[in-house]
Amino acid sequence: MDPIDDAALMAQAEAARGFAHAPYSRFRVGAALLADGGAVIPGCNVENASYGATICAERTAVVAAVAAGHRRFTAIAIAGPAGIALGPCGMCRQVLSEFAPDGSLRVLTRDAAGAIHATTIAQLLPAAFSATDLASSTRD
Repeated sequence: MDPIDDAALMAQAEAARGFAHAPYSRFRVGAALLADGGAVIPGCNVENASYGATICAERTAVVAAVAAGHRRFTAIAIAGPAGIALGPCGMCRQVLSEFAPDGSLRVLTRDAAGAIHATTIAQLLPAAFSATDLASSTRD
């Protein structure tokens, strides 16, 4: 049983959203990643004038978590602007699946009305590219 409920994790994602650096799009996103053991690691989007250097909130949270020594996660909450249903982008889905090879990571999002919805990374990214794909490849 996780030490934090879905609403509390979403509230932490909303708080992280307040730190977003989004001077170009003004589209601020926050994430709260729940590590195995109960630690909550926040993340926010960080834009860059060189748009390709921008990093999403979900990946910011994963990078901060890994830098802090966490490798196993049970849930992530994602909070975008009010009134907008928002899910993780494809790149974030791939990164999240790296740390949930069994697909069980719970992904919490809000719909346009603000209601929290839960799914899993496996549902969001079926047949994700993984380490087993690398192991089965032939190398030159």
